[in-house]
Amino acid sequence: MDSGGRGPATTEDAGLGRPRRLARDLTILGVIGALLFAALGAGAAAAYRELYSPRAFVLHYLELLQDRRAAEALAVPGVAVDSTELESAGLPATASEALLRSDALQAITDARVTSETVDGDITRVTVEYRAGAYDGRTTFAVRQDGWSGVVPHWRFDVSPLAVVDLTVRGSMRFSVNGFEIDKRQVSVDGADADPSAAVPLLVFSPGLYSVAVDTAISATPGVAILADSPLTGVPVDVQAEPTEEFVSVVQQRVEDFLTTCAEQKVLQPTGCPFGFTVRNRIDDAPTWSIVQQPTVSVVPDGAGWRIPSAKAVARIEVDIRSIFDGSVRTVEEDVPFTVDGEITVQPDGSASIAIGGGTD
Repeated sequence: MDSGGRGPATTEDAGLGRPRRLARDLTILGVIGALLFAALGAGAAAAYRELYSPRAFVLHYLELLQDRRAAEALAVPGVAVDSTELESAGLPATASEALLRSDALQAITDARVTSETVDGDITRVTVEYRAGAYDGRTTFAVRQDGWSGVVPHWRFDVSPLAVVDLTVRGSMRFSVNGFEIDKRQVSVDGADADPSAAVPLLVFSPGLYSVAVDTAISATPGVAILADSPLTGVPVDVQAEPTEEFVSVVQQRVEDFLTTCAEQKVLQPTGCPFGFTVRNRIDDAPTWSIVQQPTVSVVPDGAGWRIPSAKAVARIEVDIRSIFDGSVRTVEEDVPFTVDGEITVQPDGSASIAIGGGTD
């Protein structure tokens, strides 16, 4: 007899509870499965973005440049170019690869993707970065290059290399980011390279390149070039200035030349910028001396150098006999003249000086 409490559960009640628990368990499992699926999807999306996307491909290339791993950067699909691609881009087909090496790289830092747009088969990835003391911005064109299973491969649709069309006046030798180069080593003309002709050099883009000259003859502060546009030309013109040592050597050469001229005991020393004319006869060989040497300067002149006109004074002592009465008088006279010249730097680095000038 029921005394007011709940009686024992019947078989029918137990049967109804099991389906409810099962439904609840299935619901929980469904929610967990959905969460796991969402997590897997988010993880796959994150992995794609960070490892397999166009932006990841571009950032990997920039990381190689940052680490100065030039050979690996050059091996990235779409980086290396041939003469046909250079010509199609309006660039010199004979551009040298001398700067595509670690020794000629400056690190690219703080690279970050600022935009990524899709245009048909091409994805354009814009990146901002720091190159030395300069902020840079470059847009790369990337396209898919097959698959590895479910993982896409990418390549640059336009090579990120650029061409620095470099003219260095006043020196056959120069350095780029500290890497020494001789024009004759990178020119297609070899030892016959025109000293005044531009030298086309392939470089990584983006890249900061500092061109400098530091030789016994000439020098210049570094000229910085930021190559930030893929497969474009960057014209650069560098004018070296003569060193104090070089000017001092030229000064001594000119003084030695004039001193040698003064040793000639004739009125018109051969090949010399001074002389003396008389209407009578000389009674004895004249004597020359240089009483004022010129103060020489050296200025650039195309691929070589030039000595601008400088004043000097020679003195002649000579006995002159009159053709009328035979009398002899001693003439001692200062002869003002000017000195100029051209300087050609030889392949071995020596300088050939051709001195000219004349009397006022």
